[in-house]
Amino acid sequence: MLDLHVHLLGHRDREANRDNIRSFLGEALRKKLTRIGFADHDYYWHELNFDLIRETALEYPELEVRVGLEVDYREENEESIRRMIDQYDFDYIIGSVHEIKGWLFDYPEEEEEHRRRNPDQLYTDYFSLIEKAARSGLFDIIGHIDLVKLFGIRPYTDVRILAKPALEVIKQNGLVVEVNTNGRYKAVNEFYPDFNLIETIKQMDIAFTLGSDAHEFGNVGRDLFEAAKQLESAGVRTLTGFTRRIPDILPIKSQMDV
Repeated sequence: MLDLHVHLLGHRDREANRDNIRSFLGEALRKKLTRIGFADHDYYWHELNFDLIRETALEYPELEVRVGLEVDYREENEESIRRMIDQYDFDYIIGSVHEIKGWLFDYPEEEEEHRRRNPDQLYTDYFSLIEKAARSGLFDIIGHIDLVKLFGIRPYTDVRILAKPALEVIKQNGLVVEVNTNGRYKAVNEFYPDFNLIETIKQMDIAFTLGSDAHEFGNVGRDLFEAAKQLESAGVRTLTGFTRRIPDILPIKSQMDV
């Protein structure tokens, strides 16, 4: 079992020090994970300590520890993003969309604005940015691909239709889609993506990985065994991990037998 979406700093709740790294790694072992990946938000760049993560990982030889980064995609920032991620030898980069035309849509206080907007247009604008992120060549993984549903607002049009252009670009560029379990703890109360979208992604032969989006150590690995079972029920047989941005394939069944 692997968890590639873990935030050591949370939302600046703690420092990137050795003791905090140990808390996350110890929890990963308690949850019977075999691989954990730290992927803090890029806007905390100057507070991150990637080398310290790799050093501390040596204390846990039974655990495969990876170092990634979650990057907020903004079309106008592509070159600065490229320069940033070229500064370190990452294992993977997660591309996420949290902003639509300057609107940071996933803050709790933005729920009413979601309800004021036309849902089809909201989803169309969101997936257009996911498509551009996938086309940019910057990322290995697309994070919480249908995050825009977090307040439970649904489009009139089938979300699979609205997501299809972005999924086609994801497929063309060989990106991996994350099943992110944190959606269960939002108003929408389900994983990102939902099962119907998982089935579509599987039919398109797009690879999957798993992430808890843990912002505190106690949430590492949360619900990931259930997410893996959901993938299996959709016919998915493998998960994708990364080492120095090279994908490696892990069989779901053997992971679930741990």
